[in-house]
Amino acid sequence: MKVLLASPRGFCAGVNMAIDSLDLALEAFGPPVYVYHEIVHNKYVVDTFREKGAVFVENLSDVPEGSNLLFSAHGVSPEIRKIAASRKLHAIDATCPLVTKVHLEALKFAKDGYTIVLIGHEGHDEVIGTMGEAPEAIVLVETEEDVDKLNVADEAKLAYLTQTTLSVDDATRIISRLKQRFPQIVGPPKEDICYATQNRQEAVRILAEESQVALVLGSQNSSNSQRLKELAIETGVAGYLIDGASDIQDEWLANVDTVLVTAGASAPEVVIEECLDYLRDHFGATIEVREIRKEEVHFPLPRELRQLS
Repeated sequence: MKVLLASPRGFCAGVNMAIDSLDLALEAFGPPVYVYHEIVHNKYVVDTFREKGAVFVENLSDVPEGSNLLFSAHGVSPEIRKIAASRKLHAIDATCPLVTKVHLEALKFAKDGYTIVLIGHEGHDEVIGTMGEAPEAIVLVETEEDVDKLNVADEAKLAYLTQTTLSVDDATRIISRLKQRFPQIVGPPKEDICYATQNRQEAVRILAEESQVALVLGSQNSSNSQRLKELAIETGVAGYLIDGASDIQDEWLANVDTVLVTAGASAPEVVIEECLDYLRDHFGATIEVREIRKEEVHFPLPRELRQLS
C-alpha cells in the first residue's frame, strides 16, 4: 500500500494560536482555566486540555465570578463579552483573526444599512458568534434552495458573508445563486473562507484522483474536516472521517493500493502519526508526502498573553 500524505494538513495558524494561548494561560495562571465552547473542534485536543485542568463550558453561568476565561478560536458574540464583563471574568480572546475579520465586515455592512446574507451552518459556534454581531441585520442560508426562498426588503442594500470553514465549491454555488437572484448584492473586499480551509480542500481535490480511499483525521463536529471527507467522496473515492487510528476498519482498505491521508485544521499531528503507524504495521504502507502548497502564516498571541510568552 502507498499512502499519499497531504501537505498542508492539520493545524492552521488560528488553531496553533488558540492552543498556544490555552497552554500559556494554564501555565501562567494555573488550573482551572475556563474555556467558552471547545477550544477547537477536536476530541483529542479537548481531552488533552481537560487532563491539564481546562474546563469547557457552554454557559458562562457555570464560570465562577472572577475566574480566568478563554474565548475559543471560533469567536463569540458581543452579548457573551458583556456577560463575561458583568461576571468580572478575566477574559482572554483567542478568536482566530480570520473569524474576527468576518465579524468586523458584518458590523460595517449592518452600520451601512445592509441586510447581510450569511452563508454557513446553523448552530456552528462561528456562525452563532457572527450573527450575534448584528442579529437584526443577518439572515442565514445553508443551501441554494434557501437562497430561492429569500425575501429581502431592499435588494439594493444586500451583502453576503461566509463562514470561514465552508466547502469552497458549496460556497461558490450559493454565491452564484445569490448573484443570479440579486444582481446588486455585494460581498466582502476579500473572500471569507480561510486560506487553510482552501489549501486543505485543494490538496484533497488533487490527490484523491490518485487514490482509492481517503482517511481524514478530524472530529465529527469539525466543519472543515467534514468538508474534506465530503470532497473526497464527491471526487469518487471512499472517504472516512476518523478521530484516530482506532477508528480505522480494515475492511475499508481491503485490496486498496493507494490511500490519501489528510487532516482537518483542528487535528494534531500526533493523531496523524498514529494513523500512519497503523497503516505501516497492518498494511506495510510506504508514506509519500505530497506538498501541494506551502503555508507560512502565523498569528500573534492575544494581547492579554503576549507579555507572558
